[in-house]
Amino acid sequence: MARTADVDDLVARARKGEPRAVARLITLIENASPQLREVMAALNPLAGRARVIGLTGSPGVGKSTSTNALVRAFRRQDLRVGVLAVDPSSPFTGGALLGDRVRMQDHASDAGVFIRSMASRGHLGGLAWAAPQAIRVLDAAGCDVVLVETVGVGQAEVEIASLADSTIVLVSPGMGDSIQAAKAGILEIADVFVVNKADRDGAQQTVRDLRNMIALAAPEGWKPPIVPTVAVKDEGVADVVRKLDDHLAWMEESGELGRRRHARARDEIEAIAVTALRERMGDLHGHQRLDVLAEKVLDGSCDPYAAADELVEGLTESG
Repeated sequence: MARTADVDDLVARARKGEPRAVARLITLIENASPQLREVMAALNPLAGRARVIGLTGSPGVGKSTSTNALVRAFRRQDLRVGVLAVDPSSPFTGGALLGDRVRMQDHASDAGVFIRSMASRGHLGGLAWAAPQAIRVLDAAGCDVVLVETVGVGQAEVEIASLADSTIVLVSPGMGDSIQAAKAGILEIADVFVVNKADRDGAQQTVRDLRNMIALAAPEGWKPPIVPTVAVKDEGVADVVRKLDDHLAWMEESGELGRRRHARARDEIEAIAVTALRERMGDLHGHQRLDVLAEKVLDGSCDPYAAADELVEGLTESG
């Protein structure tokens, strides 16, 4: 597909780090623009370099404060940082409600940081459906690290593990997070546990609970470390960065990094294909073929599964 001058210009400007161009590309993705295929074709050869780090945890554990602190830590290393902060959607406009860009004003004037709030728009798993493509934009635009902060919706919030190279799970004392973590299956997705607000009573008990759960799970390979922090005071954040570096080194040595990125690409392709099929299915409502099959099911000459097989076969043939 030939690309338009507009897309080529946007990509060129984004590569130079122009915030408006980066924002425009992400907006095209969120709005499922007709130019989306052009954008992805232009960006894909430029991406694949950035580290993607996910942050998740229950509401109130300090995800935004921790993200803010991590941005500062990576900027001290002179790394360019992109942040995708996925917020709950407004039921009226579909837009983000909380606006993490407001909560991260410390970095508003830093040209080495790009922060974008994205609305989840009802997407399960704590992420926005456009997040994989938005990460590619930030990657291609020269970000060394992309931090993805999820909504914080609880037990559905495991999808981040399929999107990130490393996943931080935040818990805090006195909120029952360690028990909730076991219920939600969060233990399986954590590469690093962070016990934030560690200056509060109960912090050491939370660390012990997590340590006991990890021991019971007996994970093979990488054993998630537990790092106490007080993110609002920047305490313990350097330790989190060191553990993330250790995890990256382990993934590179073991081949896990390549495996995770391969799985990420596979999942993205599958999601795009399923969306395309769903759109074709939508076009069939009221279509004669679907009505004929419905009649066959009703008169007993065909069962629903056989009818569905016939419908899918017709869809693939027509495609």
